[in-house]
Amino acid sequence: MREALVCGSMVLSLFAGCALAEAAEAKVDRVATVREVYDGTMTSDVQVNTFSHIERLFPVRVVKHGAHVTPLPKRAKQLGNFKFRSAGKSYDLIDFMALDRVTGLLVLKDGEIAYEDYEMGNDEHTRWISMSLVKTMTSSMIGAAIRDGFITSIDDPVTKYLPELAGSAYDGVSIRNVLQMASGVKWDETYTDPASDRRHMLDAQIAQKPGAILALMAKLPRAGAPGSLWNYSTGETYVAGAVLRAAVGKPISQYLSERFWLPLGMESDAVWWLDSPHGQEIGGGGLAATLRDYGRFGLFLMNDGVVAGKRILPDGWVHDASSSKIVGGKKVDYGYFIWPIDAPAGSTNAGAYEAIGIYGQYIYVNPREHVVAVMWGAQPKPVDKEPIANEDFFAGVVEAVR
Repeated sequence: MREALVCGSMVLSLFAGCALAEAAEAKVDRVATVREVYDGTMTSDVQVNTFSHIERLFPVRVVKHGAHVTPLPKRAKQLGNFKFRSAGKSYDLIDFMALDRVTGLLVLKDGEIAYEDYEMGNDEHTRWISMSLVKTMTSSMIGAAIRDGFITSIDDPVTKYLPELAGSAYDGVSIRNVLQMASGVKWDETYTDPASDRRHMLDAQIAQKPGAILALMAKLPRAGAPGSLWNYSTGETYVAGAVLRAAVGKPISQYLSERFWLPLGMESDAVWWLDSPHGQEIGGGGLAATLRDYGRFGLFLMNDGVVAGKRILPDGWVHDASSSKIVGGKKVDYGYFIWPIDAPAGSTNAGAYEAIGIYGQYIYVNPREHVVAVMWGAQPKPVDKEPIANEDFFAGVVEAVR
């Protein structure tokens, strides 16, 4: 009897252990809903699994890489731990990685890898969501389309390429206005407010109905004259992507592959969210790529849009795109979907700029110092949860690799 009880107990323990293992596996494998992403209600494991498997949330189109891969050799002297200051306090690399919940960090100095690290289960094959980093790729593709002759000028009216916006608040708005987030079209970007325009756009994406997002943009009211005020709008970047799609006459994932992924020698395919099955890419978010391929794009910008001696972007495009603008008589630290860093002349960050995505995604470019840094993050909320200013950290990186 005693042996039978022991055996029975062992069997029950075995079943219980299996059940716990299956429950743990199910938790790790779960991805959040898109509304949870924008509400900021994801637990850590689910968040990391979601950001590294975005193709499970929406239909995607593949951005294909080619046979040629541009090497990123390791620098002889690797970046070790270093200290820097932010808001009067001293931190080091380990502090920043932990407090900012960094899941991947790549530092390139003179085109060589000075530091590469993956956390929370990621590795060199992981494709991580870009969030708004891809906005910079969208604006850069518009630059390429101008050089290729698909778009006549950055000052062309949006309605030249999107006649369906005629009669809307986008009448009289130029491509330049859109790239500067200065169309004058009213927009509320609040991620966590279900009643905001950004969430209405998300609802349209969830519906997966062709044309729904552009129809939403066509119904927006005007807040001011084109070029008179600056207002951050992911909807604006969808319009930019739609302009690009109409101008080049092909999916912009395909154009991204042809103009950037292939000539830049990316090592992996990327994927990009669509607004509907076989529809248009979301120009302001939803692309996922590897850390090194984001780094190669940063090098492309640092090299002024030239690859292997061949110019892909117009002369002066990167400088214009990464410079502050005057909008409505006020200086705005925003270019063409790129954030210039407002730093004094002669300081470490002078002339540097960033592509930025919520939850801690960054491509930092410092042309003067020949440094590119890419960071993936899994911060707990989409906004206002960055414990250490990223500009201070990146300045510390630059000083450490000099």
